[in-house]
Amino acid sequence: MTNKIILEIRAGTGGDEAAIFAGDLVRMYQKYAAKKGWAFTIVDSSPGTIGGYKTFVGRVTGEGTYDALKQESGTHRVQRIPATEKAGRVHTSTATVAILPEIEPKELVINPNDIEVSFSRAGGPGGQNVNKVETAVRITHKPSGIVISSRAERSQHANREAAMSILRAKLYEIQKEKEFEQIAGERKQQVGTAERAEKIRTYNFPDDRIADHRFNVKIHGIERVLDGDLGILLEKIAKSVRQKTN
Repeated sequence: MTNKIILEIRAGTGGDEAAIFAGDLVRMYQKYAAKKGWAFTIVDSSPGTIGGYKTFVGRVTGEGTYDALKQESGTHRVQRIPATEKAGRVHTSTATVAILPEIEPKELVINPNDIEVSFSRAGGPGGQNVNKVETAVRITHKPSGIVISSRAERSQHANREAAMSILRAKLYEIQKEKEFEQIAGERKQQVGTAERAEKIRTYNFPDDRIADHRFNVKIHGIERVLDGDLGILLEKIAKSVRQKTN
């Protein structure tokens, strides 16, 4: 379970700049995955108006992916002068990151009657096959209202499998959160698990500083980290976690 994850990134507040920041985060995780020798594949994405992504869903596969990236879930905030800003003012924008472990079909069974599946043409680059064959898949889970799309794979079957995998991961996460709330009750606020709206990290470009607010970790060199050297930050966070638990 820990060697396959779903990576979901969504632009938050900040309009076009939030979408560009979401794109920066996608590239950061993609380059970090390459450094680690992990496979990084796109499942579905919606581009921003002038770049980046409004939404991005991918899969990352490799040794220890979940353990390495599980602390990334939450709201990431960027403070910088956007390329579209003429007056040179610093703007604050956000993007949310969700890291979900992939769940094997036997671990979470989905009732076929609970899902509605539709197919469409994938669109975008890919030659005539993309335009003529309905390979894109959209799955609606009726009880929860969750909608998953997958169109990056070449075949309808592969896209359906990818969409079902993401649905299982999301339903598992919901189930886990409900169990956690029942056990922890009021204490969930202290732990922070599943508090996606919580701003976990700020990328401050004027000061060239990344601050992780949960673990009081600060490092310099934003461009280096966004270029894939995420390990510098993750190692400091892991050290802080070990110190807190010992």
